[in-house]
Amino acid sequence: MLKSGNTYNIHTLENGLRVVIHQSDSKVSYIGALVNAGSRDEGNGLQGLAHFVEHTIFKGTLGRKSWHISNRMESIGGELNAYTTKEETMIYTNAPAGYADRSFELIADLIKHAQFPSLEVEREKEVIIEEIHSYRDSPSDLVFDEFEERIYAGSALAHNILGTEESVRALSSENARDFVRTKYFAENIVLYCDDPGDPDVNLRKIKRYFCDIPSSGVNNNRTAPAGAAFFDDVVDKGNYQANCIMGCTLFSREDPRRHAMFLLNNYLGGPCMNSRLNMELRDRRGLVYTVESNIALMSDTGVMLIYFGTDPKSVKRCKKLICSEIDRLAQNRMTDKKFAQVRDQYCGQLTVGGEHRESRAMSMAKSLLYYNEVHDIDYTAERIRSLQPEDLRQAAELLASNPLNCLSIQ
Repeated sequence: MLKSGNTYNIHTLENGLRVVIHQSDSKVSYIGALVNAGSRDEGNGLQGLAHFVEHTIFKGTLGRKSWHISNRMESIGGELNAYTTKEETMIYTNAPAGYADRSFELIADLIKHAQFPSLEVEREKEVIIEEIHSYRDSPSDLVFDEFEERIYAGSALAHNILGTEESVRALSSENARDFVRTKYFAENIVLYCDDPGDPDVNLRKIKRYFCDIPSSGVNNNRTAPAGAAFFDDVVDKGNYQANCIMGCTLFSREDPRRHAMFLLNNYLGGPCMNSRLNMELRDRRGLVYTVESNIALMSDTGVMLIYFGTDPKSVKRCKKLICSEIDRLAQNRMTDKKFAQVRDQYCGQLTVGGEHRESRAMSMAKSLLYYNEVHDIDYTAERIRSLQPEDLRQAAELLASNPLNCLSIQ
């Protein structure tokens, strides 16, 4: 029987694989498998393996060739796709409602029976290497990778998710099979289903296809990165624009201060035109074309990044203004009226963003993987609304107390 929490039906199969099902009113079905394994879990000398598996898992199973796999969802107007992060791999589908069984069966086939045929693997290496080159040709992308190499120096989090050309060329079909065998085990997987069909019927289908995934594997042996030495580096590539990142490490995703930090991040450099840094650096002074801040929290660490693009001559001035804005927020408690506006804006953005059904479906799986329960928009908004101006000030104080590392590619 499904355990229901609000509109979310949560179940754990006998092998330990967790399932979250939401019965929607949509004409589209969103189904996927989230694996608790990413680039930090690859092992020594195997940089890029998690992403390599993400690409090549579609290249053939015991009963299907590459073309049959790609055509399985596309022939009905749907999609089969995947992505990799430092801690996760997601394999997912979307399709017209009524094809849930097809999605379940295909995803299960990939996880259980992927063969990674040598010829297909060698071809796909060239695709991945072109992807690596395209990032290196883009300073606004490259600066993020090189910043993380510095701030996570000495840990598995430091290396690029894609790997290097040399590391990708050295990977083999056996490496891929071994990664799936040891990381794609039942307790390490959350399956999500956002579909208008009956939840109990979908659960029976899920059991049929996923109950025989092995429940034993190699647990992720993650070591939290040690604090990196402070850096303020300039990489001169003769570019017209300087692409810069300032940032510092934070706490993990389970820290109760995360809600205040996310609110601060949104106010400081979120996607809206009225973010503080956009107003100060772009609208009032015309120093940047774009400025934004982002937070990435992981199982044992986190990072806040502030990115801006400017004329190389304006880098120092921009850095000073950013630090001044953080210091101002750290030293001065926001008025209740202003704080209410900041809080309401963020909650409104959460509501608008929640209309993207596929992202919302994926978020169900992430919540279940991270917290063993679903933290939806209502859950997050409730915690944001419980915050006080002092919580925001303390979040800014945490940033102000840590010197912001900086990398500029120009």
